[in-house]
Amino acid sequence: MSQAPGPRTAERRRQLRQQRRRDRLKNLWRILVLAASATGLGWLLLREGWVVQSPEQVVVVGSRQVSREQVIREGRLSFPLPLLALSPLQLRTQLAAALPVEQVQVSRLMLPPRLRIELIDREAVAQAQRRTGKGLENGYVDRLGNWMSSRQQRSGGSPTSPQVRVIGWQKRLRAPLALVLAKRDQLGSRLEEIRFEPNGNLALRTATLGKVHLGPPDERLPRRLEVLQHLSQRLPGQLQRLRVQSIDLSDPEKPELGLPGQPPAPASTPKPTSGNRARD
Repeated sequence: MSQAPGPRTAERRRQLRQQRRRDRLKNLWRILVLAASATGLGWLLLREGWVVQSPEQVVVVGSRQVSREQVIREGRLSFPLPLLALSPLQLRTQLAAALPVEQVQVSRLMLPPRLRIELIDREAVAQAQRRTGKGLENGYVDRLGNWMSSRQQRSGGSPTSPQVRVIGWQKRLRAPLALVLAKRDQLGSRLEEIRFEPNGNLALRTATLGKVHLGPPDERLPRRLEVLQHLSQRLPGQLQRLRVQSIDLSDPEKPELGLPGQPPAPASTPKPTSGNRARD
């Protein structure tokens, strides 16, 4: 039969309970103090530490054409600039639309507070024309076939205007356009014009071969450009002296050459066609 705890045992237990309560209160107090300190430091850091105070804290890398001043102007940045209030996506969109760059990356850095802008330059490789709801618009395209406004081309600081011209630019045709631009120095004849016809077909104009009909800009376009290069290099000298007016490569395996028309015939005879067609 158990005995009731003695007075000393009961007192000891009471003291232990009181000690545990005091320890819990101390720990709770420490937690509250640490939480308040962390909150205060975090608030101070976010308010004072994540603020770009001057243009020198805007770091622009990767571009040989765009300066820090252009980035600040086109991004509409004002100082002091709280980094938390800045939208990297919005700034990236603004800069990509206004500057001659292919790619923009925006990073907010804390220690020390900085705004880092990474750019990849765009270069206008051809003049371009497109049809909009307001009529024809003139501009430029880069090597990837992307449209560039005249303002973007001027921002790039290019001293000369490209000699190649793109007629009928459309966003959905950037891939075939980029392919032709990439091959423009390998065609054997200086490329002057790239034209997307109303029916969707693609045509080129070169300095020596005249107009080249390439047909639809589909998966056979690389083969057509290959044949064009071959004809430019292998075309017999006799046909070169005839100054071929056009080449039809709609079927790259059976190219057709358009030759100049015959001299005017007497009125009593039927007029000749505008050009002879020959198989090569």
